[in-house]
Amino acid sequence: MSHQPTEPVRAAVTVAGRRLSYLDFGGEGRVLFALHGHFGEARAFTRLARDLGPEWRVIALDQRGHGFSDRPPDFSRAGYVTDAASVLARLDLGPVVVLGHSLGGVTAFQVAARHPHLVSALVIEDIGPVVDDDLSYALTWPKRSPTRAALLAALGPSAPHVDDAIREFPDGWGLAFHTEDMVASQRELNGDHWDDWLAGTCPALVVHGTKSTVLSHDLAAEMTARRPDTRLARLDTGHAVRQTDPVGFAAIVSDL
Repeated sequence: MSHQPTEPVRAAVTVAGRRLSYLDFGGEGRVLFALHGHFGEARAFTRLARDLGPEWRVIALDQRGHGFSDRPPDFSRAGYVTDAASVLARLDLGPVVVLGHSLGGVTAFQVAARHPHLVSALVIEDIGPVVDDDLSYALTWPKRSPTRAALLAALGPSAPHVDDAIREFPDGWGLAFHTEDMVASQRELNGDHWDDWLAGTCPALVVHGTKSTVLSHDLAAEMTARRPDTRLARLDTGHAVRQTDPVGFAAIVSDL
């Protein structure tokens, strides 16, 4: 059952001279540190924070180059991992549950592998240790549109996936990221990350959307078979599991 939390508090830390912004949705329960996917930002976890209720305290990061965080000089895997680990260390909340979707999922399990003292458990939303994708289609999106409606029309079927990132700027409506950065970030994400996945020792939950074109049935099963203390949950969704079935996703996380 959802509850009505107080308004989230936006705060930031500085890492390597760059501002990293995050939202703290409050609560006295277990901490869930949440990492969005490409095109997303911390606000993407608003519904989840409400559905989880007071038993959880959701803290969600705007990853580098997304949302209200600064644009970085690169989108390397090491950079993403250092950002997340640095924010967790600054928060000083002890080891916490880390949830990541897509891009954020790889960051999450790499943080668990490289900084195990920061992570008590993992929730990986529809991403695997082998990634091969291309976001170059985003380069066709307009930089600015005269109205929000015009921007949504130009984005077409991609609009629901970037809704949180839509902003009004002095020169029109646009997105809170640079599309060329997203393409570069995806290229850095592509590759084989089995070593990091298998290096983690904390409990892990893989949530697979059975209609996903990003994480296959076989790879999801292999992830759980090869890594100890890892279980698999499947929901009847595509890649955007949490967005498509928010109630089912929250129920799975609540059972951790």
